[in-house]
Amino acid sequence: MEIRLGKVYNNLSVPSLVETTIIRKEGLISSTGALSVRTGKFTGRSPDDKYIVDDEVTHDTVDWGKVNHPISEEHFDKIFKRMKKHIEEKEFFVFDGFVGADPESRLPIRVINNRAWHNLFARQLFIRPTSEELENHKPEFTLISCDDFGSIPAQEGTRTETFIITNFTKKLVLIGSTSYAGEIKKALFTIMNFVLPRKSIFPMHCSANVGRQGDSALFFGLSGTGKTTLSADPDRRLVGDDEHGWSDKGIFNFEGGCYAKCINLNREKEPQIWNAIRFGSVMENVVMKNGTREADFDDGSLTENTRVAYPLDYIDGAITPSLGGHPRVVVFLTADAFGVMPPVAKLTKEGAMYHFMSGYTSKLAGTERGVTEPRETFSSCFGAPFMPLHAQQYAKMLGKKIIDHGTRVYLINTGWTGGPYGVGRRMNLTHTRSMVTAAINGEIDKVSAKHHATFNLDMPTSCPGVPDDVLDPRNTWSDKDRYDAAAKRLALLFVKNFEKFGNVQKEIVAAGPRA
Repeated sequence: MEIRLGKVYNNLSVPSLVETTIIRKEGLISSTGALSVRTGKFTGRSPDDKYIVDDEVTHDTVDWGKVNHPISEEHFDKIFKRMKKHIEEKEFFVFDGFVGADPESRLPIRVINNRAWHNLFARQLFIRPTSEELENHKPEFTLISCDDFGSIPAQEGTRTETFIITNFTKKLVLIGSTSYAGEIKKALFTIMNFVLPRKSIFPMHCSANVGRQGDSALFFGLSGTGKTTLSADPDRRLVGDDEHGWSDKGIFNFEGGCYAKCINLNREKEPQIWNAIRFGSVMENVVMKNGTREADFDDGSLTENTRVAYPLDYIDGAITPSLGGHPRVVVFLTADAFGVMPPVAKLTKEGAMYHFMSGYTSKLAGTERGVTEPRETFSSCFGAPFMPLHAQQYAKMLGKKIIDHGTRVYLINTGWTGGPYGVGRRMNLTHTRSMVTAAINGEIDKVSAKHHATFNLDMPTSCPGVPDDVLDPRNTWSDKDRYDAAAKRLALLFVKNFEKFGNVQKEIVAAGPRA
């Protein structure tokens, strides 16, 4: 693959990339030393502009549909030909590294950017090679991101001028006409979700940490449900905040950094993230206070999806290399905007597979284009936009892991209580942390449970650090009839959504809500 560039900056250091960003007026230095940038009109992912090339490798393997959009080889070639012409003789920045902390299964990558800060983002988010590894680096996949180049929809098969296209045959990702750096991260995550199952490795959209006794825990959930916040626990060591693999040896992080939401970031509640925002970190769309260059984390005027990217070693006690043993506990996080899901419930293996395939949460404002207030969504495997294969393939891998390692699974609602969004309130973070601790320590299993007939879930009647009345969501509503109606409506949505999976093992279907 021949790509002719003008001036190429190969694997610049963090200070050099920060300096270059400032010189090129791509960003500013904040009061803490972190780089502050804006991403323009794209302040979140654009999933409808994400494509996979439909060819011999993918035609019969990818789960095509509303999530995985096909694009022809011909259209890909047209876009790539014009893109190569566009980038000739221009300045570009190159990062060589890896996705995957396990040396046996990691993916060597090359990321090419027209923005210095995009390359800094890649350097901080992916795994940085040693000097010896860099000398012998041979990328298996190359990603080219060029935000000042767009496709021609009428001629090249795209919906708009924006595109994120993965070609598994040519092992190439093209990104154009978007400055949102999260597209770079998620494109490479999608690749891992396609290639790892072929190696019998379970790829997961989750965060992970390890306790003092070496006990691993996983936290699944869509953006905004608390994966990063809840895994950054001062009493446990962080493995990673978003993307992992589970092999026969244990778990491993895909990344070398974290990409944390920082809207309403609070120093007392989330000290690890707060302290990570320093020189080398990249803040996206965070508003600066006038004349101070101090971040105003409560200001969501640009977007609710404000972000900060930083290397894993900015978190005190983070594990490097980021590997862990087989998880004893898995937590599914949902941010239920209706305020009807139980704050915490234990799941059977079949229940875990059901809720994993369902992937229910409320999509939060700013995470994707056009989302301005929370709305219900079902995202298979808690990460459908990044899962190229059928949900059942991933669910079967989860079920096998649960059986093989005796893993306990819990569903925790980090959303609303006492009523729906606009009426009730967001779940107390201190209470949620207490529920997570009780799940990991096994305290929840020691108390009696109350069955929620509508959602077919067993709710603990007590939990250390949490008022008993909070544990049954119906108790928190003043109008019980309205609660029952809202719960039934959501249960019906679960049932209707699950129909799309077709012929699924009856024990799994029976573990879901009952409408």
